[in-house]
Parts: sequence; C-alpha cells; structure tokens
Amino acid sequence: MIFDRKNLTNDQLLDLYKRILKPRLIEEKMLILIRQGKVSKWFSGIGQEAISVGVTAVLDSDEYILPMHRNLGVFTGRDIPLYRLFSQWQGKANGFTKGRDRSFHFGTQQYKIIGMISHLGPQLGVADGIALANKLKKNNKVTAVFTGEGATSEGDFHEALNIAAVWELPVMFVIENNGYGLSTPTNEQYRCENLADKGIGYGIESHIIDGNNILEVYNLLSELKTSMIENPRPVLLEFKTFRMRGHEEASGTKYVPQELMDMWAVKDPVNNYKNYLTKIGVLTTEYDETLHAEIKKDIDESLVLANEEPEIEASYEEELNDVYKPYKYKEITPDLAQQNMRFIDAISSALRQSMQLHTNSVIMGQDIAEYGGAFKITDGFVELFGKERVRNTPICESAVVSAGMGLSINGYKAIVEMQFADFVSTGFNPIVNLLAKSHYRWLENADVVVRMPCGGGTQAGPFHSQTNEAWFTKTPGLKVVYPAFPYDAKGLLNESINDPNPVLFFEHKQLYRSVYQDIPTDYYTIPLGKAALLKEGNDVTIIAFGAPVHWALETLAKKPEISADLLDLRTLQPLDTEAIYESVKKTGRVIIYQEDSLFGGIASDISALIMENCFRYLDAPVRRVASLDSPIPFTKALEDQYLPKGRFEKELLDLLTY
Repeated sequence: MIFDRKNLTNDQLLDLYKRILKPRLIEEKMLILIRQGKVSKWFSGIGQEAISVGVTAVLDSDEYILPMHRNLGVFTGRDIPLYRLFSQWQGKANGFTKGRDRSFHFGTQQYKIIGMISHLGPQLGVADGIALANKLKKNNKVTAVFTGEGATSEGDFHEALNIAAVWELPVMFVIENNGYGLSTPTNEQYRCENLADKGIGYGIESHIIDGNNILEVYNLLSELKTSMIENPRPVLLEFKTFRMRGHEEASGTKYVPQELMDMWAVKDPVNNYKNYLTKIGVLTTEYDETLHAEIKKDIDESLVLANEEPEIEASYEEELNDVYKPYKYKEITPDLAQQNMRFIDAISSALRQSMQLHTNSVIMGQDIAEYGGAFKITDGFVELFGKERVRNTPICESAVVSAGMGLSINGYKAIVEMQFADFVSTGFNPIVNLLAKSHYRWLENADVVVRMPCGGGTQAGPFHSQTNEAWFTKTPGLKVVYPAFPYDAKGLLNESINDPNPVLFFEHKQLYRSVYQDIPTDYYTIPLGKAALLKEGNDVTIIAFGAPVHWALETLAKKPEISADLLDLRTLQPLDTEAIYESVKKTGRVIIYQEDSLFGGIASDISALIMENCFRYLDAPVRRVASLDSPIPFTKALEDQYLPKGRFEKELLDLLTY
C-alpha cells in the first residue's frame, strides 16, 4: 500500500490515525460484548474504517452525512459521546431512539447524521433533498451518503443519481464495494466491471478509490469537495474494500474463500497506516500506546455509564405520543370576500397562498412547472415562485418522496404531487418507512405533503382510477385527508402544509371541475381530524368521504322523507370518532359509504369501532357500501357496476326497514 501525505502536516496525519484507531478499538470491544450476550446484534466495519473516517474528516461538522451499518467511523468522527452510542446499542434511553430501533438505525440533528433504514436505497434520495435545501440556501455545503455495492441494484439508487445529476446537486455518493451483499458475491450482483461505470449513464463524474488507504480517501475527497463547492454537482465514488467479518456477526464468513480473507488481511487500513506513520517518524511507540490507553479508557468508562443506566420502562402514553410531532392547531379565519370556485381552483389557491406564506416550501412533481401539471393546478406557479421552488421531476416517485424527507430534515416544507394517486405505489416504501416512522424512531418529523389525485367515474381504468387511502390509514405516523368540497379542500390543504407531520392529501379528480362553491379568497385553515355534519336527522347516520358524499346528497335529495345525519369525515387519520359516536348514539342506525373496494377499506375499521363502542345504541347491524372487490375497470358499463353509487339507495332503504 502506497501512502502519499501530500501537504498534510504531522498533526493532520496523527489526527487521521486517532480517528481510524478509535472505531477499530470499539469494534474489538463490541466483538467481546457480542460473545458475552451484552449486545444483541452488530454489523462490523473492520477493514472498512478508512472510508468512514476519511469522508467524515473531509466534511465540516455542519454538513450532513448519511451512513450505513458499517460506518462507526462517521459517528466517532463527529465526536458523539461513546456512552450515548453504547446506550443506543443496548436499547437504553440515553441512546437516540428510546429503544425503538437498533444499531445505527437512527439520526441526530445535533451531529448532522441521518441514519439508514433497512431498505437501504431511500437514503440516497434523502441526501438529494438535503443537498437541494443546501443549494436553495446557497450555503456551499456538500452532503455525503453511503451505500453498499448490493444496494446499487435497487431502483432508489438509480433514481437518486438521476435526480442529483439533473438538478446538479452537491452530493458525494459513496459506494463501499466490500465484495459481498451478505453472502452474494459481486459477480452475482452486477455485470459491469466497476460500479463507478454506472455514473456514466447519468452524466456523473465518478472515481475508483482504494478504500483501505486513508490518505488516498482523504486527499481525493478534499480536492473534490473544494471543486463541488465551486461547481455544484454530484460525484459517484466507488471505494474498493473488504469486510473482514460477517454481514453481521451471526452470519459468519464461511462462504468467503480463505485466500481472499488472507489477501485483504494484508491490506488492513489501520495497521498499514500505523506502520507508515511509524516508518516516517510521525508516530512513536509511546504516543501510540498513549492513544490506545486513552481510547480504551473512554470505552470502558462509557460502557460503565451505559450499563448502569436502567432499562427502559414501557409506557403506552409515551409510545403513542411520539408517533406524531406535537402540533397545536392555530385557526386562521379569512375576510368576508368570497369567490365561486371549482374544487380544482380551491386546491390551486391553497397551494399558491401556502407557498407565499411559507417561503421555505418547495413543490415537486411530474410536469408541474411550465406545463402546470396534468390537471393544470400549478399553472402559472413558475412565474410566481421560480423553477427553484416549482420543480419538474423525472419519473421516479420513490426518490422524489425521499427527497421530500431530505428537504424536511434540512429546514424546508416539501409538497409532492403524484400525477395520479395510483402511481404512489412506486413511492410506497419511503412513505410508509421513512415519512411515517421517523418521528417515532428518532423524533425527526417529516414535513411533507403528498398530493393524491384519485378516484373513478372518469373511465380511466385500473391504473388511473384507484382511491387507495386504505394503503395509508393503517400506517401509524401518517395523516390522511380526503375533502369533498372546495371550501374544505382549501382550508384542509393549507393546514396540511402547516402541519409538520406527513400528510397524504387525496383529491378526487371527478370533483375537480364538477363541484363549485363560494369560498373565501383569503388564506384560511380548517383543523385536521374534524368531521363535518352536512345534514341532521334522526333515522340513520350516513358516514362518507370524497365523491360518495355527493352521491349520498343526491340520494337524500331524491328521498326527502329520509331523516339522516350525513357526516363527511374530511380527515381519515386522525379520525373524528367523537362525531361518529355522537351521531350513531342518536340515530341507532349507520351506513358507511366509501368508493374503495369493500374488503380491507376504512369502512371496515369504522364499523368495528362502532360495534365496539356503540353496540348497545344500535337498532340494526352496521351496513357498509363500497365498490366491488375487483380492480376498477375501464368501460363505462363495467365501471358503473364496480362503483357503489348504483347500490347505495337499496342498501340504505333495507337498513331503514331492518
């Protein structure tokens, strides 16, 4: 191994040695603790320390790093107190996740480290969002994100690189190519000679680096960082390295040929660097022994602190309180001036006024800039806010949602438009695993609204007509809003953007240009989680949301003899159970009307809640009316049969005569 110190001083060389030695000594201690059963799981980075240490040493302390399992050197390089790391690994309260997530699955704004999730790929898109925020701030900051050679096969890797290239984002994409994805060797993972070659297809500068040579890592990245500040752009970095332990300790390394282990053992990044410093007279035996003693003392004392810390006691209240970031609604009432608006105009007005109010907001989606979006909701927004804040995206929903998370982490509000709600399936992972879980896991909120044009009745077929709210209402950490009227749509969207928690905002596209209402021209808000009682009666409670609200109104207009409470839920999560129970207790009969197919829809949960909490008030079984349990079809006759509109009146009359 050839080391080139270039212009580094002796102090800088020794600082790098101390940085690379510390994680190695911690790792050796962790292997002992694993055998003693004092730590449940460990992903060893022995043999790869030069990468984590080099990247962290190059970046400023206020520049974000997004590490993975084997990047202990990132955490020690940011000088996180060791007792807090030991507490994290033991599931103690002084860790970073209150015992809710393990090992390195956490982030910390204090140290500008954003941890991974087990799905690996989405953190690359998060880095894009963080870098975009830096670019908007014009603060000359660089972001570094780690991944392994295995995750380069994931779609998120390619989406994130493409976005970074198109938007010229200053991101260091760090690939630690350590030879194996768990037990799968690289020759079974990809066919290109080098992973750095993948940058070519995206127009990204790429480099291959000896990941075991700390000086090569540090010197090249120092030069690249200076260049990326002068000329913002992404860079793909493939570090050739090897892990000397198993994927995690339980898996072992029996699948690795011994000659390969022997070859890489000779390339040990710590020992080789130590020998180099000793050879050139920078490191003395006495100083080396002193460093070992200081680090081991810190490890031992920190372990004592973590071990003495009591085990976490389970608390229902604390667990549930941390699912969402606490947020107090502030009512904003408008002036009296009103204008007759379509549903679609109300959405556009809310977006425009919210972006004027929140100058740190960014809206992203396919064709939303000059074209104005598939439904022309953002028409004219580029002229108002500029292309920096109104951003066309490539067709890559997953990375765009992840980028929204990154924007939120770095102080922005993100609004993501799905061209159709159906397409959210390709962005499902970051919604349910990043946005939904981040506050619960490490108290980091996701200030992201995902807009969802949805619904049938337009003969658009099975890929443009779904109303898929049930995918998300069962996911703790998400809020789900589904208005039926222009007034509600504007006030609820404004409030969804105010709310620091992730919101799925459903907009029924059949209502876009068919429903009109006089609504305030000024900015105003409506609280989430409050249903609206549209009609009052004593015979039956009708619970609906979205287009079925209007279908129910049509039925009641045809049957004026029916005395009904019509409850428009407006928000599905959180659900206004108080309003539901109050109405059901009054009428004794309830029918739940949804456009989604019957089985597994939110109507089922509402029905169960009513049965559990209002059973003694019921005069008849709870009735559900919904679409057929099939995909939504294209032709009008089939779609009309699929939708519940033609069946509701009969079901309602049957319930009243039960």
